[in-house]
Amino acid sequence: MDFSSKTASRITGVLFIIAAITAIVGVILYKPILNDSDYLIQGSAHANQVVLGALMELILVVSAVGTATVMFPFLKRYHRTIAIWHVCFRFMEAVVITVGVISVLSLLALSQDYVAAGAPDAASYQVSGILLKAVHDWTFLLGPNLFLGINTMMYSYIFYKSKLVPRFIPMLGLTGSVLILLAALLEMFGVIDQVSAWGGILALPIFANEMTLAVWLITKGFNESAGGLSSIMNEKRD
Repeated sequence: MDFSSKTASRITGVLFIIAAITAIVGVILYKPILNDSDYLIQGSAHANQVVLGALMELILVVSAVGTATVMFPFLKRYHRTIAIWHVCFRFMEAVVITVGVISVLSLLALSQDYVAAGAPDAASYQVSGILLKAVHDWTFLLGPNLFLGINTMMYSYIFYKSKLVPRFIPMLGLTGSVLILLAALLEMFGVIDQVSAWGGILALPIFANEMTLAVWLITKGFNESAGGLSSIMNEKRD
């Protein structure tokens, strides 16, 4: 069943907000196992917290895929190729984040085995732990940074050209996408840390774009006077 324009815009807005909230909460809940120096013990001690963090990221994955698929019928009317790219890259972002979730849950299992073993040889556990943390770090860089920047650039471009939403929103999105891509490259080459003041500053515009877009879609919806949207509505009624 297809959604009406108003329903689709509200669902998209809510999903953007859910994605932002779960992403932030997930990072906070992962702290004992990803940021604590004694993570092999602290991870097991906060097992439920870590699992909840993984659940938050899985909700993020569902929300990210949801925004792409719900927006697709509207975006494709203005540039079908870019709209398809947007869905594909959003799915890639979701897959990368899911790999990161698996790495954290695997690290949790390692931590629990370490504690259960009593006083094992810590060196072998540390090697495995470092590897799993590295996998998560790279997925965190590629998913919520690199692919997010590409996705935002795609839908912001279509929004700007189509006027489905006021142009100041996609302009903020285009600016934010460039800055988050810059952050990803700087992090990739070790110029700045993944979790740092500069990383937060460069990520702020894309966060502001998503929240502004979300509020607009929930309260105002897509601009139904924009060329092409009326044909979408007629197509749904048929």
